[in-house]
Amino acid sequence: MSSDSRSLRIGIVGAGIGGLTAALALSDSGHAVTVIERRTGFSEVGAGIQISPNASRVLAALGLAAALRRAASEPPGVEVRALDSGRRLGGVALGADAQARFGAPYYVIHRADLQTLLLDALRGRPAIRLMMGRTVTGFTETDSTVQLAAEGASGTQALSFDLLIGADGLRSRLRGPLDPAPLRSGHAAAWRALIPIDATPETLRGPATGLWLGRNRHVVHYPVRDGQFLNVVAVVPEAVGDEGWGRLGEPAALRKFFRSCAEPLRELLSVPDSWLVWSLADRAVARPLARGRVALLGDAAHPVLPYLAQGSALAIEDAAVLTHALAAQPSVPAALAAYAGERSARVRRVQKAARANGRTYHARGFVALARNAVMGRLGPDGMRDRYAWLYGWTPPA
Repeated sequence: MSSDSRSLRIGIVGAGIGGLTAALALSDSGHAVTVIERRTGFSEVGAGIQISPNASRVLAALGLAAALRRAASEPPGVEVRALDSGRRLGGVALGADAQARFGAPYYVIHRADLQTLLLDALRGRPAIRLMMGRTVTGFTETDSTVQLAAEGASGTQALSFDLLIGADGLRSRLRGPLDPAPLRSGHAAAWRALIPIDATPETLRGPATGLWLGRNRHVVHYPVRDGQFLNVVAVVPEAVGDEGWGRLGEPAALRKFFRSCAEPLRELLSVPDSWLVWSLADRAVARPLARGRVALLGDAAHPVLPYLAQGSALAIEDAAVLTHALAAQPSVPAALAAYAGERSARVRRVQKAARANGRTYHARGFVALARNAVMGRLGPDGMRDRYAWLYGWTPPA
């Protein structure tokens, strides 16, 4: 291995789940890492996320297994019901069954709690530098370095790295020079709320994840923060997308989509007096995911619709694969080419499966009847195992 990839100066733009995971993995491999984040601090804004076994095993390998067990919950399964009638349609076996099947736990956790856990680990790595309140305004690449301009309150700072990673999300500034493929939005929106468990209907207070399927809409909920809160996400049609992130939603506007739903669900959705709303957006996988000394990671590279709950999981996978490629290849360009080659087919498959799941969730008529029949025939174990290709993924050795 040449000195080009032995100990590198690596810049990561974006301190989300993927960027922080990459910083930890790369630091543990002996690299000096700088994380650049445009926000001036971290807030509680966000929602619950699911960390499936393909991602939890990566985090465990970074020494975070015990912290995850403390901060996250491990639902025993998913209970799937008809949104209008409340009739049980099927289920997915998780909990101990998923851990035995895939060798790693299936967790649910509040995004802010996972971010805090990662930040705590990051602060224990002296080789990682965190720069807050800096906006990347541009970069130039040479054969040996990437020169970056970061603008902050005190002016613009020039930074130099051997490798630059764009982990700056759906509307990535770093993606444009590699692949400016447009965002596609405006078909649906996710309404999110965190409800104290005591304010929820008693029938919905169990540890299982609830999934309610209906025509053009669905609801998912699961407990977070040691069972003290219920994370609720309602996905409904939206004619025109919004470029904002986490705008406030009017409760009455959401409730009109669920006027005829089952009583426990209608009661649950009437509790929050405010919702945060995200317009769902889709975008083709970047071609390429990496080039020269610049790589994309997570939503910057391959945003995925939420119908498989894999957005954060894929970013965590990216971090593991990129770290391995840098250790295995003789140069940064060769490592990034290997990373792109390793990830492209998988992330496209996950994107495609998520889109298909969305159509299945929101189906009507004969398609909905066929969906229900399949869930009944497969049973909870079969429903879990149909995603063995996804949850059984393991990082390169």
